[in-house]
Amino acid sequence: MSDSTQQPIKTLPLVFDEPRGRKKPPRHLGDLDEAGRKALLEEMGLPGFRAKQLSMHYFGRLVDDPQLMTDLPAAQRDELVAALLPDLMTPLRTLEADKGTTRKTLWKLFDGALVESVLMRYPDRATVCVSSQAGCGMACPFCATGQGGLQRNMSTAEIVEQVVAGARSMARGEVPGGPGRVSNVVFMGMGEPLANYKAVIGAVRRLVDPSPAGLGMSARGITVSTVGLVPRINQLTEEGIPVTLALSLHAPDDELRNELVPINTRFSVAETVEAAWNYARVTKRRVSIEYAMMRGINDQAHRADLLGDVLNSYGDWGWVHVNLIPLNPTPGSKWTASDPADEREFVRRLEAKGIPTTVRDTRGSDIDGACGQLAAVE
Repeated sequence: MSDSTQQPIKTLPLVFDEPRGRKKPPRHLGDLDEAGRKALLEEMGLPGFRAKQLSMHYFGRLVDDPQLMTDLPAAQRDELVAALLPDLMTPLRTLEADKGTTRKTLWKLFDGALVESVLMRYPDRATVCVSSQAGCGMACPFCATGQGGLQRNMSTAEIVEQVVAGARSMARGEVPGGPGRVSNVVFMGMGEPLANYKAVIGAVRRLVDPSPAGLGMSARGITVSTVGLVPRINQLTEEGIPVTLALSLHAPDDELRNELVPINTRFSVAETVEAAWNYARVTKRRVSIEYAMMRGINDQAHRADLLGDVLNSYGDWGWVHVNLIPLNPTPGSKWTASDPADEREFVRRLEAKGIPTTVRDTRGSDIDGACGQLAAVE
């Protein structure tokens, strides 16, 4: 299908702020740093030093049963747990694929909102893909979550809890391959992470804080994805946490990207790529360009050439890597994955321009693995 025969793509409005009047989730130690946890207990007339014990149970030992927290006095245990370890989310369903090494969980939050996370175990690592918002306001027409709109931002602790739940499953040997640990976290689930900036950065800090303040992960194992909120990319550049930035570009030209990724009407391809390049320059971390391959829409050979030229215009010092994503089509959608021959030609053209390119392993497609699909059908 040529560009000229295509119908214009209908898009929803962009939404940056969550609807007003939503109740906040209960406060949890995952929302607070060490000093904040101690202060909260003291405000409640409880001993501040118990905060560290609670943190050790949650982040260090991955305990979720208060009865196992035997170093807390029985008379105070319920009060302490209620203060800093309230229940945040309930698993509604867990689907498995890849012989049990891919596990997708649909969570119900305190207010009934639905989000999902995915735990993927590979021979050399285990990755949790987390949601940062219930729904999404970025309105990308090919994305199941984007078409549902934004319900609300998630709290720092709700984001962290998805990782801790995955870490528990790994530690308890519930995933084939024996007990293990979570090594990587990707903010590529439901929502636009940088539209919920404060909570997402809080979650990143909890993930990298040394145990028992946090999970003690390496920032290099954390990837934060964005459709291109340029002011927030610039803010992330100055945070001093060298996470990997993944930019969901999906088109190298403004005309098409305006339709596929509506935020592009605010921040052009040139502005967005420049912000990503500057992130790489300051942090010395290679940026990943995410590009969902859609048949007849953005997978033409001339677009591969243009993408290569756009990225090379900032020099070839290894600042960027392209990750092509075979589209996970949603039922009844006109958006379909590219023909494998077109995908191979796209890779060939990018590599000919010296751009390192990989095609993402499409795990979990048989369990509605594309983020937002499970919540959408619930």
